[in-house]
Amino acid sequence: MRGRDERSEGLFSYIRLEDRIPADHPLRAIRELVDAALKDLSRNFGKLYARDGRPSIPPEQLLRALLLQAFYTVRPERQLMEQLNYNLLFRWFAGLSADDPVWDATVFCKNRNRLLDGDIAAKFFVSVLGRPEVCQLLSSEHFPVDGTLIEAWASMKSFVPKDGPPPSEPGGGRNAERDFHGEKRRNETHASTTDPDARLFRKGAGREAKLCHMGHLMMENRNGLIVDAQLSEANGTAERVTALAMIRDNAKPGSTVGADKNYDTAEFVAKCRKHGCTPHVSQNDTNRRSAIDGRTTRHPGYEISQIKRKRIEEPFGWMKTVGGLRKTRHRGRDLVEWFFVLTAAAYNLIRIPKILAAMG
Repeated sequence: MRGRDERSEGLFSYIRLEDRIPADHPLRAIRELVDAALKDLSRNFGKLYARDGRPSIPPEQLLRALLLQAFYTVRPERQLMEQLNYNLLFRWFAGLSADDPVWDATVFCKNRNRLLDGDIAAKFFVSVLGRPEVCQLLSSEHFPVDGTLIEAWASMKSFVPKDGPPPSEPGGGRNAERDFHGEKRRNETHASTTDPDARLFRKGAGREAKLCHMGHLMMENRNGLIVDAQLSEANGTAERVTALAMIRDNAKPGSTVGADKNYDTAEFVAKCRKHGCTPHVSQNDTNRRSAIDGRTTRHPGYEISQIKRKRIEEPFGWMKTVGGLRKTRHRGRDLVEWFFVLTAAAYNLIRIPKILAAMG
């Protein structure tokens, strides 16, 4: 018979929140990894909080909620609080019971900024990779590196001269029109009033210049997991300078490092070899002589690295589309880097359970 469309207003539920989440839900395996990594950070959390006073948002719950923001492309914190209010899956993953009150969005952001002081995102990233079951997935011999532009949360209208008032336009108003035609704007003479750390940068000839930061990743070739993530000022040398720093931190002598044509410079190749690594850099011999010669290209491993290095576009694509980093929603390089590293950790958390399941 047809059921009746009646709403039950019962005050009590006898079904546990844990029982409402399917046993094979992907977030279950992810939460096991997250909880183990957070347990390792307990002492770091303790250093950020006073012994006395009113209890704040537990940092473990705060960090789980921020991971949900990356997993499900929830951009504003107010929308995240709304989801936590009625989404039982979000409540379960964050560590809230069905009856726990949801935090105020402003209080949530203030508590989040406290984790910035302890560099918790980077420590969480390292803690996830340091799990015994994850270490066996990582290659220590073959890596690609690359960089990408992260558009800043700042309007081009905010990019004004450093030593004088911005040009006035007729009409006024909160969002007055601006005519940039004929105006020379450079990072040396101009800065954004919204995000002073953002830099005007153009990706290539014929492309528009944007206010942005530059994100960098280093990936291992065995399973495509990110082993390092950093953010820098957007300029013409940032990719190579940051890549060398990541190589020093992660690659041992004898490793290979794949990269695109932008890294084919005599300085980068020489410093890479000085560290004991073999630069499997794509040759850029269009208008000049390549720094990569037959000593490198004659080996079969060079061609393999050229194929494998393109996989680094996969985490970049996920972080920009799903992770919401195509245009950052934060201001200041420190905060943008914090979320860039946390989103890189979220990408690894998505990948690791799938790899472990495939290995049996």
